[in-house]
Amino acid sequence: MPSPLKIALAQINVVVGDLVGNADRIIAQARAAHTAGVDLLVTPELALCGYPPEDLLLRPAFLEACDEQLQRIAAELAGCEGLHVVVGHPREREGGAVRERSWSLPPCLNVASVLAGGQVVASYAKRELPNYQVFDERRYFYSGRDAGLGAVVVDVRGHRVGLLICEDAWFEEPAAAAKAAGAELLCVINASPFHIGKVEEREAHMAERARAAGLPLLYAHLVGGQDEMVFDGASFAVQADGSVAARAPMFEEALAIIELDGGRLRGDIIPVPEYEAQVWQALVTGVRDYLGKNGFPGALIGLSGGIDSALVLAIAVDALGADKVRTVMMPSPYTADISWIDARDMAERLGVRYDEKSILPMFDAFNTTLAEEFKGLPLDATEENIQARIRGTLLMALSNKFGSIVLTTGNKSEMATGYCTLYGDMAGGFAVIKDVAKTLVFRLARWRNAQGAEIIPDRIITRPPSAELRPDQKDEDSLPPYAVLDAILARYMEQDQSIAEIVAAGFKPEDVERVTRLIKINEYKRRQAPVGIRITHRGFGRDWRYPITSRFRA
Repeated sequence: MPSPLKIALAQINVVVGDLVGNADRIIAQARAAHTAGVDLLVTPELALCGYPPEDLLLRPAFLEACDEQLQRIAAELAGCEGLHVVVGHPREREGGAVRERSWSLPPCLNVASVLAGGQVVASYAKRELPNYQVFDERRYFYSGRDAGLGAVVVDVRGHRVGLLICEDAWFEEPAAAAKAAGAELLCVINASPFHIGKVEEREAHMAERARAAGLPLLYAHLVGGQDEMVFDGASFAVQADGSVAARAPMFEEALAIIELDGGRLRGDIIPVPEYEAQVWQALVTGVRDYLGKNGFPGALIGLSGGIDSALVLAIAVDALGADKVRTVMMPSPYTADISWIDARDMAERLGVRYDEKSILPMFDAFNTTLAEEFKGLPLDATEENIQARIRGTLLMALSNKFGSIVLTTGNKSEMATGYCTLYGDMAGGFAVIKDVAKTLVFRLARWRNAQGAEIIPDRIITRPPSAELRPDQKDEDSLPPYAVLDAILARYMEQDQSIAEIVAAGFKPEDVERVTRLIKINEYKRRQAPVGIRITHRGFGRDWRYPITSRFRA
């Protein structure tokens, strides 16, 4: 029997396209692992270039630069005697479509290379390419199977390690091929975006794969935010019987060290946080990395005294610190006194800059300018939207002048039904709760208050939601109750149920028709909304690609 094998899963937060920086991070992790006596270091899928690199993969210079950095990593780790490092990276396929500009085949392979002794000693190409939800890998990658490349098993101090990449481990054949080639341990590198329930789903599938193969399994996973996606970490290992042997923390970088001895894995098992904690950490990570990786000095939030802007403010402060968040309250003639009071109160509790700028003079000016045009016509959504657009203009002016990004405050229920104003409350650079349904907004607010000091005034949570754009306005004047709306939304948008199926489930036909009609007719608004953090398996963005012009009604 070979002596025990010491393995480290490098759960790292990389930046797409920062090839030198990412390579430096991998080198630093490898040196730390070597110092700790590690024999095998495993980095996540496409760790060298970041995930997803999207159309950067179509540029020859990008693939060449990836190759250069891979060789640099190998050379700089030549002195780490005995250490094997698995690095995820793209590699141009032979006669690649990038080079010849032939778009009939994808240009490159998604590869896991093993570095040892200053060189690349083995490379495995991903076989199963996902093309659902946020994944679009068949646009970029050629399957290792189609390229005629088989299983790859490497010897690390007498232990036979079979390589797999993410989706490969969700299918039986790649793991079976690795076992047939002599693997005694499966090593899976991954970049799998977070959505609610994904941690449990991953572990269940990997347990099934380990049991089917009869082999223990390692799962090295990416962490951090990339545009609308968040990667949650939680790298883990399972025994051959499917039981969890180790788990790294969620939403933070880690070097998880695991020992393989006699076919059994040993490591620390960090508990999975509760539901609301996972969502909160995903939103905080998304805000922190979007601003940090894109160089924004801070955030601007239009604070209304309502629940949505309060939640976004709490998330932003947790992500960035109070000193990098500025709030602006912009009262109109219809703003209730309690909205002023609660907005001021929350800003004071969190210690953020708070300013009040009345929009009344500008609203009066708009109404005066349009008075002749609108003569004899009743007040309607036109005047309501003018208020929202004045606020959007003020926030964007402050953003342009001082560089901070405007965080919009619209939730998923509003994005779905169009209960939002183009160039008004939709104006901004990043939509923090774009994929958070209104009912979940309330849950998160209550959860955050329960974590210590009550940072969101209770009245903000308990008062009936209102846009405050006309006298005594309530959201339910225009929409069904949020519990009903969100349930219909989940069934129609996330589960693809038909109108008939939703009605058959017990919902009122008029509510179902109303909500689904609003979803359909407001696609044009969503196409103009800022990018926002994805926390469900189907958010408005990469997951949702419906035509604006369509007459399909089922």
